[in-house]
Amino acid sequence: MCGIAGIHRLDGTGVDPALLHAMADRLGHRGPDDRGVWTHGAAGFAHTRLSIIDLHGSRQPMTSADGRFTLAFNGEIFNYRRLREDLQYPFTTDGDTEVILAGIAQRGIGFIDRLVGQFAFALHDSATGITHLVRDRLGVLPLYYTHGDGAVVFASEVKAILPALPRTPSVDLASLDSYLYGRSVPAPDTLYEGIHKLRPGHRAEVHPDGRLEVLRYWQPPTEDNTPRWTEQSAVDAVDVAVTQAVDAALVADVPVGAYLSGGVDSSLIVAKVAALRPGRTVHTFAAGFGDKRNDELGWARIVADAFETEHHEVHVDASDFEDLWPRLTYFRDAPLSEPADIAVFRLAEAARTTVRVILSGEGGDELFAGYPKYRAARAVQLASHLPAGLRASLANSIDPRLPARLGRARIALRVAAMRNAEDRYRTWFAPFTASERAQLLTGLPRRTAQLPDTNSDDVIRAMLLTDLWSWLPDNLLERGDRMSMAASLELRPPLLDHRLVELAFRMPSAFKVRHGSTKWLLKEVARRYVPSEVIDRKKVGFRVPLDSWFRGGLREAMWDRLTGPGSFVGETFDRTAVQNLLTRHESGAFNEENRIFTLMSLEVWHEAAFGRTAAPAH
Repeated sequence: MCGIAGIHRLDGTGVDPALLHAMADRLGHRGPDDRGVWTHGAAGFAHTRLSIIDLHGSRQPMTSADGRFTLAFNGEIFNYRRLREDLQYPFTTDGDTEVILAGIAQRGIGFIDRLVGQFAFALHDSATGITHLVRDRLGVLPLYYTHGDGAVVFASEVKAILPALPRTPSVDLASLDSYLYGRSVPAPDTLYEGIHKLRPGHRAEVHPDGRLEVLRYWQPPTEDNTPRWTEQSAVDAVDVAVTQAVDAALVADVPVGAYLSGGVDSSLIVAKVAALRPGRTVHTFAAGFGDKRNDELGWARIVADAFETEHHEVHVDASDFEDLWPRLTYFRDAPLSEPADIAVFRLAEAARTTVRVILSGEGGDELFAGYPKYRAARAVQLASHLPAGLRASLANSIDPRLPARLGRARIALRVAAMRNAEDRYRTWFAPFTASERAQLLTGLPRRTAQLPDTNSDDVIRAMLLTDLWSWLPDNLLERGDRMSMAASLELRPPLLDHRLVELAFRMPSAFKVRHGSTKWLLKEVARRYVPSEVIDRKKVGFRVPLDSWFRGGLREAMWDRLTGPGSFVGETFDRTAVQNLLTRHESGAFNEENRIFTLMSLEVWHEAAFGRTAAPAH
């Protein structure tokens, strides 16, 4: 993967190459192997390269043979060789970048529908004066932009936009509610006022007259009952599609490894890699936290031994959090959304010493209903038929009394209390309830995030769509991209091959939650290859023991950052509510690690972005 940045000026004046170089300086970690800039009138691009395919060619930005189109591309097109066979074009390189250029030159911007892979790119058309911004279907790769002050400025990361702005953006206070809702801000908004994320499956056209038009080019298909799916045919179809996706993701001219948590998704991917590349050494990487309650290293070793991988382990402790939290927040350009973000970086850092590309298991839960919430979904839907006031009253009276060991019941209770379906779907991952957010944000403006097309009579499908459009790209994939790129490592999630995604959404939800099991369909595929004890064990997840760390090694930092002088959280939110939260956790009877981490991440982000100063007036 690479880093891209650029400017499209709306007043017709030229773009300063020195400014483009300053933007590229902020993206050096994304592309340590090469750098290039290009300008043409009111448009200019910058590119930093991590060489994966055609290592010594394919320099960017790249201009088409006829001089009309110029491309700055971040990503990998896995089917580029097949696409190249159908194009009559005077190729001068052996890479995928020129295939995109050739395809668009001959077939138009609609050629993106034929791309298989992960991508974010900018394309300038000198004939029309239009600059196209395109983000891949699932949002594996990022693309940010701002439209104002006489220009559209864009980049792979927010930090690369900042040198081109006349002033540093302030905190978008209206996005704080969305952040407290899901530990990330759903596209198209960010925590920076005026800076936006291009949504997955969307593209934008920047016109010479200043118009910026955002268009959707992809969405998951509707359920298809035309083939009368049976258990056997459904498992067979997904098996073939997973094999195809993993095979595609192995396209590279450099070594490729895989993360291995010992869960179903990563274990299945490792099994497929071993089968597709017999006789080759497969490097796998796992992380542990020194907490017997959640340590999955033993399960990862079982899988590594089964497939005879070259296995590597990383150990993470509380000191890693204190040392790396500010540094990785800089790379994230946002609050770290999950405690596991830091562990993912440590894994990437270790993997980069051996490989340049890593495969990961993101997407399995969001395609095949892998989270525990999916098992409870229909029961909660039935409970929603009770009067809203009664549900809210029960939740408000019972929730504060539930001990830490009943954490999942506490979440389900909150979900059942929500007044509408979209809030119920999003609340499963929400650190704070609506009433808690209102208390924390007294007097602040609020903006309601609108997710595209999540309505469905099928509650499982509706929840999957909600996760697909927000939780996955704004949390997990954003984390995966930033933490891997911080180590100059390319991350590829094969389960998000759009062909597999489309197959998954064409299949009935009854094959995803089946016989009392979540992710039944993918588990049955994995059962063919992976040791059965790995498939049938209780799902733990990539969990960090922050509950004990916030009572121990991170306690002092927690109180100082959230209540001390100059604290953004302490000055912006209701201070008494914050103090009560910390005291409640310290009692040991309740586990508030999720909420504390959410506030701590916001505070560390504000320190990294603006320094430790008082909150803005509101």
